[in-house]
This record gives sequence, structure tokens and C-alpha cells, in this order.
Amino acid sequence: MIYVMFIKYEIWLLLRKFTILLIIIMSKCEQCIVKQFNSLKTLSQEELVRISACKTSRIVKKGEVIFEEGDTLKGIYCIKEGICKLTKLSSNGKDQIIKLVVKGELLGQRSTVSDECVNLSAVALNDMELCFIPKNEILNDLLKNTNFTFDLLKEMAIDLKEADDIIVNMAQKSVRQRLAETLIYINDSFGTKPDGTLSVLLSREDFANIIGTATESTIRVLSQFKKEDLIATIGKQIKIIDLDGLKRVE
Repeated sequence: MIYVMFIKYEIWLLLRKFTILLIIIMSKCEQCIVKQFNSLKTLSQEELVRISACKTSRIVKKGEVIFEEGDTLKGIYCIKEGICKLTKLSSNGKDQIIKLVVKGELLGQRSTVSDECVNLSAVALNDMELCFIPKNEILNDLLKNTNFTFDLLKEMAIDLKEADDIIVNMAQKSVRQRLAETLIYINDSFGTKPDGTLSVLLSREDFANIIGTATESTIRVLSQFKKEDLIATIGKQIKIIDLDGLKRVE
């Protein structure tokens, strides 16, 4: 009996060592799968090893502020796990949600390149794991690696295009259309849970801040969608019943 317990303990020790070793390996930038989803994929093995040696990791809890509008960032964040929202404070004191940023994307690259204070705030929508890369390391690679520079500029150009689309939607589309499109976007981009509800849980206020309307209006339109059998709600969770019907909303 004692021998069996000893063997089990030895196996546990081996598994623990293997797990620790795996975590160490996967924490290295050159081994990280996440880099394939952003501009870091254009860096050389040598550059990734150098960045890995100076980066730091950070756990951010749901609702925690990563940075606030007006902050001076000393580098960029790479999202290893989780989702956050980027918001802009309007003149009336309300937050406008500009974008949802997901695993694999970068935060703070625009202010790093422009050498300006960050223009948006970032808040975690769920528990997140972030890697922080110092500004001087990024600037060094921007100057020396043209592929990295071009890819980063391309990402920022896509962000500008999305911002243009938001402005047009706000001006030309109804609240119903904007909310329907937001639900479709979340469904297509982040998927659903096993029970069919949207995997990203947003408050009614968050939905209002995305589509640029009052929370009361958002609640009213969601109720209309329920009556029209387009969606169903389970507590705060939302389940899309008729995706094609949402696409036809006017």
C-alpha cells in the first residue's frame, strides 16, 4: 500500500514538473500561438526571443481597467486570453464602446507609434491574461523590420475603416438595425455557449453604449425582438432564435 502511494506521488511530481515546463515554454513569445493573430507574426525568431526576455505577464479581472483615456502607455499589450472593450468618453459623460478586442489582438500600438497619450479606455469584459511589451522594444523592431512596420500599419488602417463604418451606421441606420447588427456580430465573432446563449455577456448598458442610444431604448428594442421571436433571454443572457430574421430588421 505504501509502495503504491509512493508511485502515485512520483507520478504526481512528474506531471507537476511537466506542467510547469509546458507553462514556461508557452510563455515564450516565439512559442506562443497567439502571435499568429497579430503583427508579432512578422518578427524573426531572434526578435521574438529578445521580446520574450523583457515582456511581463499580467492577470486582469473582469471589470478591471487596463488603461484609461489620457494615460501615457509605456508599451503595448498582447491579449493572451479574454476580451476587453475599448471606450471613448463623450461630452455628456457617457462611454461609447468603440470596439471589442479579443485574444490575439494588440492594445496601445497607435499611441506607441504616435507617441501620444492613449485616446481610449480599455476595460476587461471577463478575466484576462495580458503580456506587456516595453515601448522601446517595439520601436526598435519598427525601425529595423519593414514587414513588422507594414503589418502594424495595416492593422491600424483596418481600425480606421471600422471607425468610418461606425460613423456611417450611427448616422444612417435605426436603433433596431444597429442592435440587430451588434447581436449578429457577437454571434459570428465569438460564438455561443452550449445552451445557445451568446458567449460574450454584455450588460444592457454596454449594448446601448455600442449602438449609441439610451439604455431604456436598448431594453425596449430587445423586448420587441423577443416578441417577434428573433431572440430569447435567460436572465441577462441572450439567445438568438432567428438569425436570418435579425438580418432583415429595418
